[in-house]
Amino acid sequence: MKDKVAIVCGSSSGMGRAIAQEFLMRGAKVTLCARDEKKLFDTMQALTYMAVNEAKDKSVTMRIIAVPGDVCKPNDLKRVVEETVDAFGTVHILVNNAGGPKAGYFEELSDEDWYNTVNLTLMSAVRMIRLVSPYMKKQKWGRIINITSMSVKQPIDNLILSNSIRLAVVGLAKTLAIQWAKYGITINNIAPGPIRTERIEELANAKAEKEGISYEEAIKAWIKEVPMGRLGKVEEVAKLAAFLASEDASFITGATIQIDGGAIRFVL
Repeated sequence: MKDKVAIVCGSSSGMGRAIAQEFLMRGAKVTLCARDEKKLFDTMQALTYMAVNEAKDKSVTMRIIAVPGDVCKPNDLKRVVEETVDAFGTVHILVNNAGGPKAGYFEELSDEDWYNTVNLTLMSAVRMIRLVSPYMKKQKWGRIINITSMSVKQPIDNLILSNSIRLAVVGLAKTLAIQWAKYGITINNIAPGPIRTERIEELANAKAEKEGISYEEAIKAWIKEVPMGRLGKVEEVAKLAAFLASEDASFITGATIQIDGGAIRFVL
């Protein structure tokens, strides 16, 4: 991944941060993007320090920038891409990663909840792909990776918004993968199962409140559904993303790859 330019959305924490770190350690130039400006710049500082000290890479300060932005706001996304191109000249890799949709059952959700999820989950990906694709087409090389959820393959009981709208991202990716293969652009989805992140803590707290159980019991209930008997690590997701972003994955496109410890029961 040396000298490839990557934009990683939602990269101030969790899977996004782990992916940005993995890309950086493999020699990529990385733009970090997230809403929380302080957290974002703290992350940039931490990743820079880590690369300088662990990888002995003194050039890392020239290979990482942070651009605060909300993926729900079109002008913010435009600025992220513009500042990336100003700094690095182009974009080779895009990782679409946004916070998970609101938990809840059908009867509890309003029209506003549905519209907000479309904007957060689907339109953020649509807009970012629209912004970076001209650079990828021009250079005849690109990697687009959408972080979705195991819910696109196996619906999760109280996540009807995720179950519904994330599937639209998969449909988008499959269609563009077919249309843009001639440009050397691959588009794939990563479908994480229970990964130890702030999102899983949020869902566990919601489950605990709903069912009148403790947070620890809710976490154990998640783990019980995983044949490997543990939650996944963000670093494991990051390594899969790095593979999909590499030349080694040049014949993989339009795929949705689960990383779930065996939690999804379906054959396909």
